[in-house]
Amino acid sequence: MSARNINHEIIEELYSEALVLADDARAAFDLRFQDNAADCNDLTRVALSIEGLRTTTRLMHVLAWLLNHRAYMAGELSDTQLEHCGTLPEERQADADNLARLEPETRALIEESERLHARVARLDRERRADIAVKMPVASLQGRIAKAFATG
Repeated sequence: MSARNINHEIIEELYSEALVLADDARAAFDLRFQDNAADCNDLTRVALSIEGLRTTTRLMHVLAWLLNHRAYMAGELSDTQLEHCGTLPEERQADADNLARLEPETRALIEESERLHARVARLDRERRADIAVKMPVASLQGRIAKAFATG
């Protein structure tokens, strides 16, 4: 499936969902305005901060991926530009110990962001697999670069 074949409506629906989740995450993890934030113990506040950062980062990666694909579909990015900046970064799952400290609504929000990331990651894998089939030399170069990458 090439990026041009990804259904425009799917991208738009995912984009809307990601925006709503990002707004919900901002509200859920903003300790300045939480009534119960003062009642939290230190470990709960740390867990909330860590998972808040993971969740918002996950959502920003999804939004960036979707924005790149929206720009590509609108003709604002070339195939090369999309390939250069259109790959979704790997997911960092929430820590089970941190999740256990959080309220059920917050855990549900985190899990929803992980599901959204998984859906977009599936689209990204399909796009990259299609590119690899069409461009075997580029695929081989990518594998070599990954094998010798440090970090």
